[in-house]
Amino acid sequence: MDYREIGKTGLKVSSLSFGASSLGGVFHSLKEADGVKAVHAAVDGGMNFLDVSPYYGFYKAEAALGKALSEIPRSKYYLSTKVGRYGSNGVKSWDYSGKKARESVYESMERLHVDFIDLINVHDIEFADLNQVVHETLPALQELKKQGVAGHVGITDLQLSNLKWVLDNAPTGAVECVLSFCHYCLCDDALADYLSYFESKNVGVINASPLSMGLLTERGVPDWHPAPKPLVEVCAEAAQRCKSKNYPIEKLAMQYSVSNPRIATTLFSTTSADNVRKNLQWIDEPMDNNLLHEVREILKPHARTTWANS
Repeated sequence: MDYREIGKTGLKVSSLSFGASSLGGVFHSLKEADGVKAVHAAVDGGMNFLDVSPYYGFYKAEAALGKALSEIPRSKYYLSTKVGRYGSNGVKSWDYSGKKARESVYESMERLHVDFIDLINVHDIEFADLNQVVHETLPALQELKKQGVAGHVGITDLQLSNLKWVLDNAPTGAVECVLSFCHYCLCDDALADYLSYFESKNVGVINASPLSMGLLTERGVPDWHPAPKPLVEVCAEAAQRCKSKNYPIEKLAMQYSVSNPRIATTLFSTTSADNVRKNLQWIDEPMDNNLLHEVREILKPHARTTWANS
């Protein structure tokens, strides 16, 4: 396992990290006990960065992660959660006010059974007034940092241009890292275009969704996936090419996503301890660069095709 620093934060994190969205039943139903075992397998396997949000499962993911963390020494992991996106009773909600951000962090700490969050992210800023993020949300989180409640502050979004806009308009140091998803994977490497910019700002980079929310899997894309049909079709073709070589596309996707040393870590989510251990094994094996070239040629006609967040 490689360990890389997130920007200038001092947080040296595993190249593959645990995203806890699945613990909230975001993608499928789960047994909480299985999710707890998956967290333990991740930490035991060397993953030292865990990411969650009150939005995932409408607080369920934080509660489940909190149960797992109660049995793990605090010194063994860095913990990240978010503010801005919420929900209850199946209804999504958004609130990027400073007041709600402060309240949300304390509520998250209660669910997670911790008294300190290493990284607080403003979640999916495309749903916010970006001026509010700059002038209200981020200052509230920086105040929590001064109070010793949070270690570092970041922002997340699907739209890379929004991340840049906030960095261009926020005070220097107000944002210490960015989290981007579905933009450094086999079918979309658009994040690479922004790495030099983020580095110029001393901002660390976290990548998420190396399987592009299920596009890059042998089982195929889930029904709810927003990707356009042509992209779905070429991803299925790429998956079949990998299968014909007895090399799961999931393995190639994971290896590719963690291969760039300029990206601190890549988050993936599962409720299966066996799946955690399998992915840890995969990223320690050499990547088949010939197959990588074949797959990227298949995907090339629809590479960097993206979609709206929801």
